[in-house]
Amino acid sequence: MVQILTLATSLALALLATRFFKKLGFNFPDVTVFLVTGLLLGPYVIGRLNISGLGFNSIANTNEYGFISTVALGFIAFSIGNEFKLSQLKGIGRSATIIGIFQSVTAMLVVDVVLILVAVCTGFKIINIPTAITLGAIATATAPAATLMVVKQYKARGELTGLLLPIVALDDAVGLVAFAVSFGMAEAMISGQISIVSILVNPIIEIIASLMLGSIMGYILTKLEELFYSNSNRLSLTIAFVLLTVAISGYSFNIGPVTVKFSSLLVCMMLGTVLCNLCPRSGDIMKRADGWTVPLNTLFFVISGAELELGVFKNGWFVVIGIIYIITRSMGKYYGARLSADFTHCSEKVRKYLGYTLFPQAGVALGMCQQAVKLGNTEGKIIKNIILFAILIYELAGPSITHWALVKSGDIVETPENKKDHSRFTTPKDYKHVK
Repeated sequence: MVQILTLATSLALALLATRFFKKLGFNFPDVTVFLVTGLLLGPYVIGRLNISGLGFNSIANTNEYGFISTVALGFIAFSIGNEFKLSQLKGIGRSATIIGIFQSVTAMLVVDVVLILVAVCTGFKIINIPTAITLGAIATATAPAATLMVVKQYKARGELTGLLLPIVALDDAVGLVAFAVSFGMAEAMISGQISIVSILVNPIIEIIASLMLGSIMGYILTKLEELFYSNSNRLSLTIAFVLLTVAISGYSFNIGPVTVKFSSLLVCMMLGTVLCNLCPRSGDIMKRADGWTVPLNTLFFVISGAELELGVFKNGWFVVIGIIYIITRSMGKYYGARLSADFTHCSEKVRKYLGYTLFPQAGVALGMCQQAVKLGNTEGKIIKNIILFAILIYELAGPSITHWALVKSGDIVETPENKKDHSRFTTPKDYKHVK
């Protein structure tokens, strides 16, 4: 009962906080407010009071609600998959693919080079090469949840938004491969044993298996939807399938030296992609599913805020390396997106503002971080604290930067009547996709 009370109070306080900030004249995106609310309810502020049902009194306590975050990420990925409609991708598919891959790889290389130089210049006393290349791989990931929430809150529509969501989805696929390869190399450097299976085979198998599982689940869901005529029943079936897909994605097994596992993000993205392309009623189903998941997503961001560890500020070197990581990753994302947008002949507003929308980082990076802890006590601790510091900064500032970029690009049009209330933003009715 205490857990239910905690969720109820957290949800209510997060929603009230959005009104409170607006009354004070701070027009932050709701995502940022939810994160701040979670930070305040976390173990470093209200949670320290240890009041039953109010806040989270420890990081271990927030981990008890991990299933909510897992489910929420599944629905977020499912919603992003809906953006991969073949009819819409004909005009932007090439641009989205090139930009998605290039900006991810650029961010990784920039972070790798700079952190390796820092390691060499400090005599490997603060950070070593395995840690540097692992951090570089984590830099590829962008937070799909924060980006999608900003787009939905302000009903952003336009050329930049049309490119952004497919890029964010592809970004995580690239990130999974980059991390698996870099992490395998880092483990080999530390142990002195190089395994081609862990470096190349396992990540490729994970992506292929995830796409196949998502396709199968999407096809089955499409066929089952034909058995129902009630919109409520179709919604219930869709929710059940997303939950089932998330659950199945958690399993893994070995075939000889090869480990077969799934990425729940990729599986759920593929589920949404297949549904939106095969099911004629997918538009209505997605709208209803989005409405159902609003409170779930709110709780996800509150819990994410509560999980942010303010203790990382105790070690000055973690803060210094964290700042270097944030700056280099941001530069890699921005200039990687800018150069690839130039190459694909995107419009000036896309070239100028797309990179800013790729700054947020959270869930996927945390998942990589949890695996990176296996490198060793020293390397794992350094990676964990640097990424936690970066996520704290990115999640608090990233949504506002994304919102600003979408406004400047014209995908969100601000009028004098609605400047004080983000819920009444208008959007361009006519726009052209990238060709």
